[in-house]
Amino acid sequence: MRKTVVIDVVGLTPASIGENTPFLKRWAESAKTVSIGPVLPAVTCSVQATYLTGQWPAKHGVVGNGWYFRDECEPKFWRQSNKLVEAPKIWEVAKAQDPTFTCANICWWYAMYSTADYVVTPRPQYLADGRKMPDCYTFPMELRPQLEARLGAFPLFEYWGPRTTINSSKWIAEAAIETDKLYNPTLTLVYLPHLDYNAQRYGPQDARVATDLLEIDGVCQHLATYFERTGAQVIFLSEYGIADVSRPVHLNRVLRENGYLSIREERGLELLDAGTCQAFALADHQLAHIYVQDPSKISAVRQLLEKVPGVEKVIGPEEKAAYHLDHSRAGELIAVAEKGAWFTYYYWLDDARAPDFARIVDIHRKPGYDPVEMFTNPAIRFLKPKVGLKLLRKKLGFRMLMDIIPLDANLIKGSHGRPPETPAEGPLLMSRNTQLLPGEAVEAPAVFDIILAHLQA
Repeated sequence: MRKTVVIDVVGLTPASIGENTPFLKRWAESAKTVSIGPVLPAVTCSVQATYLTGQWPAKHGVVGNGWYFRDECEPKFWRQSNKLVEAPKIWEVAKAQDPTFTCANICWWYAMYSTADYVVTPRPQYLADGRKMPDCYTFPMELRPQLEARLGAFPLFEYWGPRTTINSSKWIAEAAIETDKLYNPTLTLVYLPHLDYNAQRYGPQDARVATDLLEIDGVCQHLATYFERTGAQVIFLSEYGIADVSRPVHLNRVLRENGYLSIREERGLELLDAGTCQAFALADHQLAHIYVQDPSKISAVRQLLEKVPGVEKVIGPEEKAAYHLDHSRAGELIAVAEKGAWFTYYYWLDDARAPDFARIVDIHRKPGYDPVEMFTNPAIRFLKPKVGLKLLRKKLGFRMLMDIIPLDANLIKGSHGRPPETPAEGPLLMSRNTQLLPGEAVEAPAVFDIILAHLQA
């Protein structure tokens, strides 16, 4: 099989390639670009699983970045085991065709415990005293110290949170190159998250996003130059475009006000008790899975949510197949936001009673996605000295709470998850092996076939 590298540049769209991406613009002139039809939801885990299996979420089961684990009665986001993807992956299909084939997964999601030959993925250390330390997981195990010796520790706090920078994407790119030098895999998958940050914070038209495009363009040039010199084919693709938003929609507050939510009080703060809720919303950008415990109440819940300003439509049980979401992990109902709107996970009615994890970066305990984690609370006076004191306590081994995240969802100006308004604002795929790209547009599962065809070329 022919050596191939797939570089996933999150948030890259046909409309964003131009003066702020001089390398990608030049590269595209000698390549072919096709639009990729959207996955619902257009979020990282669902889209990547679709590309890597050639199946829709109804088959591979990844119905979002998280879902309600009904057997545990817990909503869980950002799990990492590849066993959760319920369909064969491209590296398994390729290896069945060619036993010499090998694959390196560099930070695509669900990387852990897969059948890929080489793996690098973010994985913090959660210490017994409550500290969270930057780290990554690798397979084979000896790859991690080799990467750290060359690159330093994975910059976790620049990968997500208020301190996000280009450094996390640079580290991932260098890890891909180092892994290639060590093992020379046939297929390398590289995930570059940088365009996800300021486009959500400030909106995709903000001037700071132009700087982000220049920065990620440089990383793409570095990767493509290196891999093309090794004789590899390079494919650039993306998962979604980020659209302007100005209206946060609090579905769980609506459900609470109508008696469907179950709330437990602990230490004067409120926790969503998913296992006893009659209905609750698991919000994921511009889509929300609505889990309804009693089937007889599905119709009433649907009618309630359809009237909420900012909700474009509510998909019922009989309609999920048409959207490729008829899987047991999906909610009984699925809400899609209107253009310009997005869904929060917020369920409290008084900020003073919000749970302690609401004001920190905590991607696992929140029953939904929280992009506000990319901001610090503007109401905190003398923020830097206070953060410095907290970090000092952490270094000294004391417990501390980095409670600096605001609870103002109006800060968010960009989101994704619903279908794009035009193909120019949606995901793309670019390759110089032009004869392998059929037509001007492909459905998302066809990305699997395109990558496989490059391997077989």
